[in-house]
Amino acid sequence: MATLMSNGAASSGVSGAASGDILPKIHDALKIVHSPYSTNQSRQEAQAFLEEVKTLNEAPSHGFTLASDKAQAPIIRHYGLSLLEHVVKHRWAEYGSEQRVYLRGWILQLSENVSKEDPPYLRSKIAQLWVEIAKRCWAADWMDMDFLLVRLWQVQDSPVHKQFVLQILEILSDEIFNGEDAVVAIREGVLSKACVEIFTPASVLTESFPNRQTGPGVRFADEGWISRVTQLIRECLNGDLERNDDIRACAVRALAVLNSVIPWAIPKAVHAADCRPVICSCLAIPSVPVQKAALEALHSLYSRSTLTNDEFIDLVVPMYQPDLVHLCKQLFEWSTVDAQDIDDDKYQFAKRFSEMISCIGNYLDRKFASIPPATNIQGFLELLLLVVQSQSLVVSIPVLVTWTRLLNHRALGPAATHTPIVAALLELCSSRLLRYESLPEDNEDPTYVLLIEDTDTIPERHAFLGNYRRYSMQIIESIVQLKLSDSFSYILGQAENALKTLYDGQPPLNPSNYSKTSMPALRIDAHATVVEAALKGYVKWRSTHQAQEEQTITNIEGHFETWCNRVLDMKFEDPLIRKRILQLLVAFSTTALDANANFMLRVLEHILMTWPALQPEHRVFNDAIRDLQTESMVELQRLASKMPDHLLGVYEQLEAKVKEMIASGTLDEKRQIAYQSFLFIIIHRATRIDPATRIARLTAFIDPVKERWKDASLNQALGSFDGFCQLMGLDKAQQYLTQRRIHEVGDWGSTELDAEGLALQSELEQRQTMLPLRLTKSFLTYSVEKLEKDSPPYLASCTLWQDGFPLILPELLKFLSYAHACHDPKNWSILPTEMKSVVGRVLTDRFWQAGISEGSKDDFYARVLDKKNTLEGLASSIRGSVRFVRETCYAIIYCMSRLDVQFYGFTELPGPLANALFADSFSLSAHQVINLLNLVRFLVDHCPLELRDHFLPPILATCFQQMDTKISSEWEKLGRQEEVQAAAEELTEEMKAESILRQLTYSAVIMVADFLDPAKTSKLLFEQRHIKFIFRISSTHHSEGISGPVPGGPRADGAGDTDKKHPSLRRFCLMNSAIVVPLLLFCSHAIRMHDGRCCGVVLRVFRSIVPEFHAKRESGQGAASHDFLIPSDTASEIREFISTEVLKAAISSLHDPYFVESQKELGTLIASILVHYCPLTPTPRDILTSLPSIKQEDVDQAIEYVSRPGLNSRQQRAIILDLLKDLKGVSISEMGKLNKSLGVKPDRSNKKSNRSKMAQEFMTLNINSTDGASNTGASASRKSPDLEGVAGMFNEGG
Repeated sequence: MATLMSNGAASSGVSGAASGDILPKIHDALKIVHSPYSTNQSRQEAQAFLEEVKTLNEAPSHGFTLASDKAQAPIIRHYGLSLLEHVVKHRWAEYGSEQRVYLRGWILQLSENVSKEDPPYLRSKIAQLWVEIAKRCWAADWMDMDFLLVRLWQVQDSPVHKQFVLQILEILSDEIFNGEDAVVAIREGVLSKACVEIFTPASVLTESFPNRQTGPGVRFADEGWISRVTQLIRECLNGDLERNDDIRACAVRALAVLNSVIPWAIPKAVHAADCRPVICSCLAIPSVPVQKAALEALHSLYSRSTLTNDEFIDLVVPMYQPDLVHLCKQLFEWSTVDAQDIDDDKYQFAKRFSEMISCIGNYLDRKFASIPPATNIQGFLELLLLVVQSQSLVVSIPVLVTWTRLLNHRALGPAATHTPIVAALLELCSSRLLRYESLPEDNEDPTYVLLIEDTDTIPERHAFLGNYRRYSMQIIESIVQLKLSDSFSYILGQAENALKTLYDGQPPLNPSNYSKTSMPALRIDAHATVVEAALKGYVKWRSTHQAQEEQTITNIEGHFETWCNRVLDMKFEDPLIRKRILQLLVAFSTTALDANANFMLRVLEHILMTWPALQPEHRVFNDAIRDLQTESMVELQRLASKMPDHLLGVYEQLEAKVKEMIASGTLDEKRQIAYQSFLFIIIHRATRIDPATRIARLTAFIDPVKERWKDASLNQALGSFDGFCQLMGLDKAQQYLTQRRIHEVGDWGSTELDAEGLALQSELEQRQTMLPLRLTKSFLTYSVEKLEKDSPPYLASCTLWQDGFPLILPELLKFLSYAHACHDPKNWSILPTEMKSVVGRVLTDRFWQAGISEGSKDDFYARVLDKKNTLEGLASSIRGSVRFVRETCYAIIYCMSRLDVQFYGFTELPGPLANALFADSFSLSAHQVINLLNLVRFLVDHCPLELRDHFLPPILATCFQQMDTKISSEWEKLGRQEEVQAAAEELTEEMKAESILRQLTYSAVIMVADFLDPAKTSKLLFEQRHIKFIFRISSTHHSEGISGPVPGGPRADGAGDTDKKHPSLRRFCLMNSAIVVPLLLFCSHAIRMHDGRCCGVVLRVFRSIVPEFHAKRESGQGAASHDFLIPSDTASEIREFISTEVLKAAISSLHDPYFVESQKELGTLIASILVHYCPLTPTPRDILTSLPSIKQEDVDQAIEYVSRPGLNSRQQRAIILDLLKDLKGVSISEMGKLNKSLGVKPDRSNKKSNRSKMAQEFMTLNINSTDGASNTGASASRKSPDLEGVAGMFNEGG
């Protein structure tokens, strides 16, 4: 090894002459590398030489020589610094103490000699070198660093030295408290303690920790860097900051240091140094860079949520003072932008300002009792109102959330009602419930224009608006509870006025150019949503004031009825407005007026009479009429479910009316079933009926259903796949396709059907009505929907169906098997071989996908309807028949599973059910498999604990095997497609397929995470997911579907609860090798799939289960008596699998640049495997040592480091990422540095990259909410939620 000399020379095997020759060669090589005229070969050779120089023993000497010579060009000096950096980072451990002192001395010399003439990137590089050395030896070999920093700080008349020291302090703070460096991870305790020591005033340390043990003497003087930096800012404020570039640069850099330090600093130190008033003074300076830096520092301060009462009074309460409120008001008004000409600096300031103000506002909720009595917060509340009224929803939403908290506060909420603020909030939130996502793209409303500016994609926009609506509705609910009469007077008055002035300033309704998103329809929807939110608030208020406010309740409900009667008397032509009013009237009847039987009957009459005739000549208008008709049936059943006892009193009249309508022959199958199920629900749910009478009357509905399954012709048809095809008319469809040689037709949508084709299409639709499936699904659905187990209706359902399941299940599984088999072209026996390739095209659902498909959703439906009478329309009818059978079977099986042992008790069911579900599932499309997996989740959720061992293994083993095969093959296919240049239309289809594949993969990994979640409480009512599942299945029975999110969420009704006799679902899966092996095989493959979200879920799953196969878990050491142990052979098998396949997959993804943002999680998983398994098996070590360029001693050292007790996950992953640094793809930090070094500016077109963490959270569907989430209005509970997130699922930090 080289011996460094004090003069910078090095003793080595290279002669002096040879060493002297290197510097000119370095000059020449750098010229070649940076010259635009160099050839690629010469540039590569020069670059290789420069890299080789770094390996020389003389490299640090050459580096210092080049870097310290100010006569050299900046790129030469920068290369010299890179030589020093390489030595510090990669060879520090090789040097003895003397060589390290020389290296440190060179860095100190470079630091002392920085000057204003040096390019900023050179000064930054030297500062970084200082920190790199500090990370390795400060507070150990290097004890006087603080003294040296202060000496540089005190250089007379040299702003550049102060800026340089500030840069060191900022980097030091960031690297120690936020970095991922392995060097820091190993010394984190020493470094963080030393940092606190030198930054904090000595008096504060003594006061805060009077009994602390004094550590190494790392500090110089008593004031500490927080005080010095704050004093510098104060001096800058007293100087000519606006016109002097040096002073302004110092102020900005000093504020950046405070921004980095404040999150971890002792709050008393922040107060003692007067940081807050000084930072606030910077806000008043008319310099945008200074103001932005000050705002960031304040944001860091008030984002802290753990301040004590005294700290709150010292640091937060002053922000409520009138002078600072006035300053903040002026700043916010200054930052307001013109939507048509956005000033980006101002707009970004406004967004961050809103977040900062919301943090201060949230302290009012958390610390209200600690506010000094003399504090007047009225002005601050008015500031919050001003911010929330911003035309930008993104600026508004942080403070909107704050208002939800303040209005719910037991003291603040009532106090606010005595101010004009509440009325202004009610008006604002009411106006903001307009569905902005439905406005035309050329709309110039400033709020809409700014929304488009702030969102990248349509789904993101929908998620954000859903969150904004949810918070707005919460505020309306709160205001109603605080000011009941005044709120309803305003809300109902506004809604009624809107109904009366529907088309003022708008053209009258014209069916020929009808739009589902006309302004009148959107306005009525917004007002209806406001009323529904208010009703929710009223019901909450009534539940707590029932006894003492009886007269008020009577008066206001009388007012409600009067208002609703006026609405009932109004006439509207627009079907969607009629639909929305219908939903609203049912909402009144089932909530606020639930005791008013007469009003309910009037609403019922309105529903029965609301059946407008179709107008097929006006396609869009006709489609809206169908929506209204469908909603009428849904609301009818809602009334029956919510108010069965009221309806029981008029049941005979209703029954007679329904029989009369059915006998007329004018009702189609769906409407007939809807009316029959309406009557069924009344009897089923009524409380004023004895069990025997209930069963007797319900049997009359169910017996005909059972009889349909006994039909001999049905049983015969289901004896074979060909018989099934004949039953469905699919044999005739194959014959027709063969005759028309459809495989030779390019554009199916332009080829009109002949008379035979139209007749076939009609027959396919008619044959669906002849099956018992729809009738069975409907009555089973209402037999289990929204029921608690052991309730009288539930027990009645068990009795009704107990002799029906043995009759239905065998035939049902045949239906399902054949429906799946239809997707395998080889089963289409009538088609000639050359035509079987069209089967996939015939059976592939068409989708509209936001951000991918051309045109709007309405345009998509229009195209579908326009092509109904073409070959494409016939294909749609064929796949519609198959889809109807497949997904109705899913729904029936789901409903059966709700009846517990009536379903799971069949001993012979698991095998045939697994076969029916998965034998041909590989041929299903990705979208179709999503629904199948969703059904599996419910089958697992509902399985009784005592029957899991019998029922689940065949289902789950087959499921995971098929799921892995299907998803892995689809990703491989996608990878091959990406290598081929596709035409525009093909590219769109590939994008759709990729989007669906990502949804499928996410559904699969979420299912795995759900099964293996150790923190599952399972206390939610099952009906939430029940409704979503049934809605999802039912919605796909129409001609075509929209690709949307799939249902999910926590498991239902305690199915995951465990007892001392049975293991948890997680433990059950891990104990059973038939389940856990295919499950983990799929997960190991998922780590490599190019989907960061799915990879993240799987990594968290593995981090959760790795400890389960540790020897202590296996042997039961320390386990409770009721723990269920994983068999040792299973544990050993899984341990080896994780140590090989999973570890290899994690390393492979770490090497893949696609997973750059997952590197932390990958590193944590690898560390977990090493910590838990290296003491038990050499396999992880062998895998690591087999990697190229990885030294055996480095692996052993890394294993020893990560296994040390007391290390947190951040430290462990830093060690692993350092070990594998030569293998991993470009890191996140390296990408950032690369962009900065190249002068690349942030991409404004990518809004996500410019967002704060809070802003990005608002762009994501809040799936944890239980109050309507993003879906507002009466139909909210009937919509499927987005794919749910899993952040924090396994309660892991780091």
